Amino acid sequence: MEQQRPDRPGKRAPRPLDAGQLEELALSYVARFATSAGKLADYLKRKLRERGWEGAVAPDVAAVVARMVERRYVDDAVFARAKGQGLLRRGYGARRIGQALGAAGIDEDLRDEGLGSAREQREAVLVLARKRRFGPFGRDGASHDPATREKQVAAMLRAGHPLASARAMVDADTIEEAESWVDEDVD
Repeated sequence: MEQQRPDRPGKRAPRPLDAGQLEELALSYVARFATSAGKLADYLKRKLRERGWEGAVAPDVAAVVARMVERRYVDDAVFARAKGQGLLRRGYGARRIGQALGAAGIDEDLRDEGLGSAREQREAVLVLARKRRFGPFGRDGASHDPATREKQVAAMLRAGHPLASARAMVDADTIEEAESWVDEDVD
């Protein structure tokens, strides 16, 4: 007789996983996605919750993840740098990048490598201002309205940029001034 799943009437419940299938799931996941060890472990635990376990001994998710790391299919340092650079290019600040890397299970010391240099962080402020038409990149004189400027600063803060950087970008009078702010020496 078919085993019924309570959440999907008429559908058979998937067979519980065994050690070989768990390893195959891990391999297919790392083949499809750039991932961290933490995200891979979360994925495997979720699959075990969904499908169950067939073996008499509890599954060793940590050992499967360790094998993927040992084979260099998963490298947290490379993942942190790639994810951080991608978010910088999209205009996100260090705080948001740190949050994203933390959510991916990246250790704090590796998170710092993904944040980029001070200049790259300033370039990210410029990217966001261009994309969202903030400060000198805005149309007409709306950027001189104090309420609009505060909304722009708030949006930059939500994107993870420091208050000083957000204010410097929004308060810039010209595009050239904004671009030269990026090139200034940062301590």
